[in-house]
Amino acid sequence: MNRVPAAAAAYRAANIENAPPLKLVRMMYEGALRFLDQADAGLADKDAARFQERCLRASAVVGELRLALDHRQAPELAASLDSLYDFCEGQLRRALLDESPAPLASVRDVLTTLLDGWRRLEVPA
Repeated sequence: MNRVPAAAAAYRAANIENAPPLKLVRMMYEGALRFLDQADAGLADKDAARFQERCLRASAVVGELRLALDHRQAPELAASLDSLYDFCEGQLRRALLDESPAPLASVRDVLTTLLDGWRRLEVPA
């Protein structure tokens, strides 16, 4: 009975490890947005610990996206994304400090817009 979850986890891990970079970026945005939704749900359920943990996870994803920027390849684009990620990280900190879901809306807007842009990119065959 324990083998099914382990097999599913192994399949997911292999899927991630073998995914093209563009798909990984999309998955990171989707994960951050999922964590924002879960943070909202945690606060709605009066579960402050879950709210905090999910905000921190969303922040970690944004931080990884920021660290992955290659300023040599496209300096202007990287600088713009860096500014957006900095804004998102600041809003997430504000949400944590105020224990408020209000700042999450602007983070969600930025990440949703960026994800939409990444989804429009075609992967070369």
